[in-house]
Amino acid sequence: MKTNPFRLPELGYQFSDLAPMMSEKTMAYHYGKHFQTYIDNLNKMLNGSHFEGLSIEDVVRKAPEGPIANNAGQVLNHQLFFEQFLPTKNAKLPSGELLFLIEQSFGSLEKMCEQMNEIGKSFFGSGWVWLTMNTEGQMQVMALPNGDNPLRYALKPILTIDLWEHAYYLDYQNRKVDYMVNVWRIINWNIISKRIN
Repeated sequence: MKTNPFRLPELGYQFSDLAPMMSEKTMAYHYGKHFQTYIDNLNKMLNGSHFEGLSIEDVVRKAPEGPIANNAGQVLNHQLFFEQFLPTKNAKLPSGELLFLIEQSFGSLEKMCEQMNEIGKSFFGSGWVWLTMNTEGQMQVMALPNGDNPLRYALKPILTIDLWEHAYYLDYQNRKVDYMVNVWRIINWNIISKRIN
C-alpha cells in the first residue's frame, strides 16, 4: 500500500509568532486548512499516476496544465511562502551575495520591495508575486496567476508573496497593499539566501 508523498512541512516558528503582521487566526486557516487541502488533493491525484514518487519541484515542472499542475503549484508555492518567515524580533536585513545580487538587479533592497509591491498591487485576480533568478544569476520580479510557479519558465523561485485573498483578508480585509508592506517585516533572509544557491 502506497503512502501519500507530501505532508505539511514543519515551521520554524509558532502560529502566534508572526503577529501582528500575520495573525494566529490567519495562520491556522491559511496554513492549517487551506494549504492542507492542496496537499490532500494532490496526493489523491498522484496516486497511481506517472508523477507519483517525483519531488514536488519535478511535478510542477513536468505536469501539463490541469488539476495536477494547479495543485502541485499551490503546494510548492505555499511551502516556499510559509518557510520564508520568522518572528519580527529576529528580523534582519539581507547581506552578502544575496544583497549584492539584489543591488545589481534593482539598485537597492528598497527598490526591489517597491517593485514587488507595485506589481502585486496592480495584479488583478488571484496569484503570486515572485522574486526569481535566471541561470545567469540575474534577478527579476514577476506575477503569476493562480497556482503557477517560476519553475515552469526555467526560473528559480527565490521569494514570494501570496496574492490570494485568503492570505490576508482575515487581517486586512481589502487592504492588500498594507498586507504586502507588512510581509517584508517577517522575511527570513537567511532562508532566502539559501535559495539562490
